[in-house]
Amino acid sequence: MMHMTFYWGKKVTLLIDSWKTDSWTSFALSLLACLVVSAFYQYLENRRIRLKLIAGEKRPSAVAPEIQTPLLRWNVAGDKARLGMKFAEAILFGVNSAIGYLLMLAIMSFNGGVFVAIVVGLTLGYFFFRTEGEDAALFLDNSCACA
Repeated sequence: MMHMTFYWGKKVTLLIDSWKTDSWTSFALSLLACLVVSAFYQYLENRRIRLKLIAGEKRPSAVAPEIQTPLLRWNVAGDKARLGMKFAEAILFGVNSAIGYLLMLAIMSFNGGVFVAIVVGLTLGYFFFRTEGEDAALFLDNSCACA
């Protein structure tokens, strides 16, 4: 029977049926795993934002006044570099979205310890990885529930 309210205890099922805790050791290791994964989520989000900021610096700042025809003119070297950067951004976004949704599903186990471990992990990850001055040019386009 799945809990539909918060409860405190060592018996919890996380994400899959085979990840069940029945002892305090397995519960503590599961909480540690949740904490590390949630901090890693913040690290990946930092890397994604940094990559986006770097890609933004390489784009031309002034648009030419004439009409741009991107399909008729192809700058092979520049467009391939931009395409590679966009592909890297998309991969990081996909991985980070998957981790974010898995963390959300773990919280939906309604175990208080799991909730606290994930929130503490997100907080520690933000403290260690997301305070490097990215607020100056920060633009959020994250659709994940636990950003």
